[in-house]
Order: sequence, then C-alpha cells, then structure tokens
Amino acid sequence: MQKFDVAVVGAGAAGLFCAGVAGQLGLKVLVLDHSAKVAEKIRISGGGRCNFTNRDLDSRSAHKHFISQNSNFCRSALSRYTPQDFLDLLQRHGIAFHEKHKGQLFCDRSADDIIQMLLRECDAGQVTRRQPCAVRAVRHSNGIYELDTDAGTVQSSALVVGTGGLSIPKIGATSWGYDIANLFGLRMVPTRAALVPLTFDAASWAPYAQLAGLSLPVHIETGPKTNQMGFMEDLLFTHRGLSGPGVLQISSYWQDKTPIRINLAPELSLTDQLLQAKQRSQKLISNELGAWLPHRLAETWVQHDAAWQRAINQATDKALMHLGQSLSSWALTPSGTEGYAKAEVTAGGVDTRDLSSQTMESKQKGLYFIGEVVDVTGWLGGYNFQWAWASAYACAQALAHQHAKT
Repeated sequence: MQKFDVAVVGAGAAGLFCAGVAGQLGLKVLVLDHSAKVAEKIRISGGGRCNFTNRDLDSRSAHKHFISQNSNFCRSALSRYTPQDFLDLLQRHGIAFHEKHKGQLFCDRSADDIIQMLLRECDAGQVTRRQPCAVRAVRHSNGIYELDTDAGTVQSSALVVGTGGLSIPKIGATSWGYDIANLFGLRMVPTRAALVPLTFDAASWAPYAQLAGLSLPVHIETGPKTNQMGFMEDLLFTHRGLSGPGVLQISSYWQDKTPIRINLAPELSLTDQLLQAKQRSQKLISNELGAWLPHRLAETWVQHDAAWQRAINQATDKALMHLGQSLSSWALTPSGTEGYAKAEVTAGGVDTRDLSSQTMESKQKGLYFIGEVVDVTGWLGGYNFQWAWASAYACAQALAHQHAKT
C-alpha cells in the first residue's frame, strides 16, 4: 500500500495549486481526480482565457466581494496570498496577461497557460498525479486516512478536499466533497446555483423572447429597500430570460419569489429626455427612444401601452412620465435560474464554522477543505479563482507546518 503525507482529491484550480505548493515545501503529495482531464473549469473560463484573479480585491474588505454565512472567514487566507502574489507567479512562468474590465485579469493567449503552469508547479514539487482515478471510499483510523481508489488503496496523514461544487456537471462536477463533509459530521450550508442566468415563465417572458441576443449596460438590484444589492453591468436578453454579467452578479443575491429591479438607461433620466423631446420632435416615441436604447428594445417596449404608440408630440406628459419610469425601474420576478448546468459557481457548501480560517483544516483532524466546496462564493470577475489560490496556499502552508512538527 502506497503512503503519502497528503492526498488531494480534485485536480482543479485549488487542488493543483495546493499540491504544487505543498510538494515544493517538502511533502509527499498525491493528487486524485475522477476526470480524465484536469482543471476543465479553468479551461472554459473567461471565454477560454481564464479570468484568473481581480486586481481590485482588497482583503481588508473581502466581505464586499464574497458571499458566505461568515463573510469575514475568507479574509485571513486572502490577506496572506494576494492577487499580486499570483501575478508574480505568472511572471516567473512568462505568462502574459491583461486587464479587461474592473480589475479583471485574463491570459493574453489561453487558459491553458494557467493549467500548464499549475502542472509545472506540481512537477517541481514531485507531486504524484492520477487521473482518471475515482475515490470509492474514505476511512480514518489512528490519525491515518485510507482511500480506496480505482488504482488501489492509499494512505495519507492528511486529506485535502478540493473538488469544487455542483456547477457545470458536464465537465465532471459531483457532490463528492459534500459527501465527505457529511461522512465526518461537518455542518453544511445548503447549496444553490450562483453566477447563473435567471429564467421566467414562458407566458410572462413571451413579449421579450424576441429580444434574445440583445445586450445593453444597466443598473440591476435586488433585496429589500433597507438591504439592497446592486451592480452596474451589462445585461443580455435570452430566449428564456436574462443573462450577462449584471444578471450573473445579482443572481448570487437573488432570493426565490422576490423581484429584481432594472434601470435600462442608468446614465440619464429618460423621463426628462422624453419630455424635452416632446417640445421639439414629431417622431414616433419608439424612434425617439432609439436615441438612448437599442431600437429592438424600444420597439418592443412601446407595445406595452397604446399611449406610447404615437408621435411624441401627441403624447401626454403623464404617458411619457409613465414610460420613463417603466424603463428606469423595471421590476420583474424570475421564476428560477438555469441551474447548475449553466451556473459558474455553487453557493453554500461546507460550513465555515467547522473550518479554521487560518489553515482550512476542519474540526476532523487532518481533513481540509479548499476552494469552491467551502461556503465562500465570490463575485464574477476573478474573485472565485483568487479564493481558490488563497485557500489552497493557506492549506499548503499549514500542511507543511504540521508535517514539520511531526
């Protein structure tokens, strides 16, 4: 039976990074994954260029960019491994990158650059990798973890779970990490799809289905007036509902059966513009709206009310004010989301009350959880990858410290 200091289950962002760091700190590390390909979520992220971190992340106020039942839990790891630390690693490997939008950093060439870098880091730490190789059972006795795998049984002093969440099952997502947490009696925060498109029932969405493919910048918000969350980002109409960065962001905060509110022209007062246009124009209202909104949206919107289907100089002030208000505070209630199949991440997971924020070790000695499997969910824009790097680094450092003591 082969023996290792550390067994890492999950060859994704967090798992590979943790393994590489731990290996280079002198530990004998094994990485296992049931999928034939490693790090598929990295490969498909950011349109194939991987939005690997966000330069704007401030660990002192990390709660601003992360959702968790304990919003302060992530601060320790994020303060000890920062976006600049990861950029230093990329530069050592000669990987070119650029900032695209709001601190979001992408590879110039391909997401595969990140994957190959992580594999080289593992090689530098003499990490043993096995995939496809599923773990069929886990046992713990006398301070040793015993794993029954497709390649035989292995033993390790520590077990690191970096298997991600339930999002995008077609690339191999499973509940394995949560199952292990349950096996060892750890508490769980209910999981849900996050950073995910929102859907509406077919009847209520019928007037907008024809707008599929149309995109525009909006302000989108949800929550009660006393605790609103809002984003200024692009929105994308789909056949079934709404997507785009703004919708993905708000989906992480949206609660079932509650409305979202959208300002379709956040940079100006449409009511004022319409009333001014009435004084100088004889164009149809839809044509005037086309100066500030996409024409397809303007044409669709005026169909809501006969008072808007006329020349603007023939409309009443009341009708124009109603039109402006409807576009600047469009309230609608989603029927649901596109689910884990289209979600970029999974919210919820292993309860942080049962984990150390310093080491990522659980209350079950020698059992660690890192990355998405933990109840820490970042905003769109590289925050979740930075959590993967930071939690993995904190874990690897703790493993090395513990190994040195023994």
